[in-house]
Amino acid sequence: MSQANEILLQMKYARIINGLAERLHIDNRKALRLFYESNTYVYLRKKEGDLHCMSDAYLIDELMIEYTNKQGS
Repeated sequence: MSQANEILLQMKYARIINGLAERLHIDNRKALRLFYESNTYVYLRKKEGDLHCMSDAYLIDELMIEYTNKQGS
């Protein structure tokens, strides 16, 4: 992957983390931890399928589903 693409992906991560923090009413540090510990992040890093092409809002929704499921475990 080119350096430019990696930078764009990092910017996407930042937007997702900010959105997750807003949605959960938590600070960015906790949102960062939730993001990096998520399966969604693993799939994004591996670029499996086209998940990295999805909108930030879609990915935040996926993280919310994952977070809710983990809370119920």
